[in-house]
Amino acid sequence: MRIGIDLGGTKIAAIALDDDGGVLATRRMATPRGDYAATVAALAGLVGEIETELAATGSVGVGIPGAISPATGLVKNANSTWLIGRPLKEDLERALGREVRIENDANCFIVSEATDGAARDAHVAFGVIVGTGTGGGISINGRSVTGINAIGGEWGHNPLPWPREDEIPGPACYCGRGGCIETFLSGPGLARDYAQRADIELDAAAIVTRAAAGEAAAEAALARYEDRMARALATVINLLDPEVIVLGGGMSNVERLYANVPRRWQAYVFSDVVATQLRPPVHGDASGVRGAAWLWPAGGK
Repeated sequence: MRIGIDLGGTKIAAIALDDDGGVLATRRMATPRGDYAATVAALAGLVGEIETELAATGSVGVGIPGAISPATGLVKNANSTWLIGRPLKEDLERALGREVRIENDANCFIVSEATDGAARDAHVAFGVIVGTGTGGGISINGRSVTGINAIGGEWGHNPLPWPREDEIPGPACYCGRGGCIETFLSGPGLARDYAQRADIELDAAAIVTRAAAGEAAAEAALARYEDRMARALATVINLLDPEVIVLGGGMSNVERLYANVPRRWQAYVFSDVVATQLRPPVHGDASGVRGAAWLWPAGGK
């Protein structure tokens, strides 16, 4: 069996899959925020609980909101900042007594959807997580492309393309720069944009609800969001030319994006016709944890 763990900023999810992707067991717990040692113990504990329940030992894959640096073996680029600079792979392998595979959570997401989800027939697919942050992952023939620097698909920390006058220099980003795609396309980015125009602080879900009810300010904020997503994804299409782009995270539940964004990206893609499809995830919130399990494909290689 394959065990997958999705280490999020607020919760940790674990799953065990059989060879056909069937769910054998699941677990979920709150993330011990700010406590690295407790986080390692929690990950190892979830694996132990699942293996005790199923009376079997499995391979272990973990998705994290960051990456393992090939240069140092330490975590880098993590929204969960208490992981940064820590030897998570080494410590977890020591705790479990076996090899562990760790990937960026967006890579795990697209591996899941490319294996048996929305991009299962795609040669090249791109996965986008638009939630608290904005991440990206690349899949070729169902395998993630991590890259020599372990930043493959890190689309959210490029500047927003073709910026309008009122988008320059852009909001400050936790990465130390400003105007990153993440600052515009994350849920908090949409909330910030709405608050600046409407002078009311609402979360992204409430803004979507107000737009559906016909509120002009909310509709205008979502229209700006759609155009920004179209511009940002156009650069992905120009570079990778994927058959499928799959959205994940909280904003993936906004149904209007799947019609409106492709209609808008036509103006920015360097092609007469754009055949790339924008799709919702088949596995929803479970895609990340399923993709972590699929980091170990058939044969364990």
